[in-house]
Amino acid sequence: SPMVEKIAMTIEEAAEYTGIGRNTLRLLVSERKIPVLLIGRKHIIRTDALTEFLKINQGVDLLDIDSVKSVI
Repeated sequence: SPMVEKIAMTIEEAAEYTGIGRNTLRLLVSERKIPVLLIGRKHIIRTDALTEFLKINQGVDLLDIDSVKSVI
């Protein structure tokens, strides 16, 4: 069966997908830089939101949280 493109993923999957560490992703989510859906304690990130986040923050140090642009 063909690989289905995921439209959303967990923090763990998003970390693997982008190469961004899980702790950094959790920080970005808690600082409201990346929008998420909550299912209980599980955070789900839309793939298009993640792609947009990477695009608008190209060249930005993601650990410098104040410089990171948020996806609306």
